[in-house]
Amino acid sequence: MIDTHCHLDYLDDPASARGELGLSGMVCIGAGPEHARSAVALAEQFPDVWATVGIHPTATQEDTPQARAELERLAEHPRVVGIGESGLDDYWDDTQRAAQVSALEWQLDLAGRLHKPLVIHVRDKKGEDSAVAGLLDVLPAWPEVTLILHCFSGNADLLAYGLERGCYFGFAGNVTYKNAPDIQAAAQVVPLERLLLETDAPFLAPVPRRGKPNRPGYVRHTLDFVAGLRGLDPAALETQTTHNASRVYQLPLL
Repeated sequence: MIDTHCHLDYLDDPASARGELGLSGMVCIGAGPEHARSAVALAEQFPDVWATVGIHPTATQEDTPQARAELERLAEHPRVVGIGESGLDDYWDDTQRAAQVSALEWQLDLAGRLHKPLVIHVRDKKGEDSAVAGLLDVLPAWPEVTLILHCFSGNADLLAYGLERGCYFGFAGNVTYKNAPDIQAAAQVVPLERLLLETDAPFLAPVPRRGKPNRPGYVRHTLDFVAGLRGLDPAALETQTTHNASRVYQLPLL
């Protein structure tokens, strides 16, 4: 079982989170220069950890020429399996759209040059879709880049685009919440070969751990829930999603 998206370096004791509930691997997301360095260091230390490197859309103040040069260097590390997370985020009132688009386009270009997938983050205020609309304006210019739609929100327009493009869809603990019918509906229609499971730890802990700090091993709760939604045996879904993660991130099969 692979947690395809976690922030392992945010946890108090990253080493203790490894191997919980039979977890065999995890991808630690480097959402900014400091976290990218931490993610790569953890991937060097532990054989079951891989890393991505990038600039989060809420951290565009860190998008400097020096940061880009460092991230380009880190991106070629053999334990780095993806770029990002990157994207657009209109949740906060101080959104810097031009800076977010610039960082996103640079990371799309980097992912294309290195033939590594780009992890996409997109978030809007409730009832709005400006970030999704902006994302759909940008992405078609890079058709060759493999995209992972992290923590998929269930947005209908993004779902349609992702299905047509052949994106991978990451489902996190919020798919288990009672107030998430759109996410649950999407989790039932995404092709099995494009479905990924993640925690976004330490955020978005799934039921029955909701309200507590999330941990990579809790991805099994999300696995059980999605298997139930789709009427599948959890072991079969585990095999499929592990294979999917290995394919998109070019990992050795675990």
